[in-house]
Amino acid sequence: VQLQASGGGLVQPGGSLRLSCTASGSIFSINTMGWYRQAPGKQRELVASITTAGSTNYADSVKGRFTIFRDNAKNTMYLQMNSLKSEETAIYYCNLNGRRRSWDPSSDYWGQGTQVTVSS
Repeated sequence: VQLQASGGGLVQPGGSLRLSCTASGSIFSINTMGWYRQAPGKQRELVASITTAGSTNYADSVKGRFTIFRDNAKNTMYLQMNSLKSEETAIYYCNLNGRRRSWDPSSDYWGQGTQVTVSS
């Protein structure tokens, strides 16, 4: 399973960015896809996740500002980030929890990360 993330960049405080993550390779089933972020000197934290059925989960700090959605047919997930804050500068990683083959256990797969810098 390969995850390709894109969409990061430099944005001013209050600005918006949209991240995307496309999964490819051998995928039998997907449980959830999600976005995590890791700022310098901090632990990786969950930002948002979404199930195949469309149920979403958000970190309290991003509720009302970020929206996660996915296109199941394209195995692609998006994170629309609005009203960005400087403290949200971090590397954003996409995650997929699923099975490569029907007999495999569910596992976590990670993309390479995309840098988001919020600065004036």
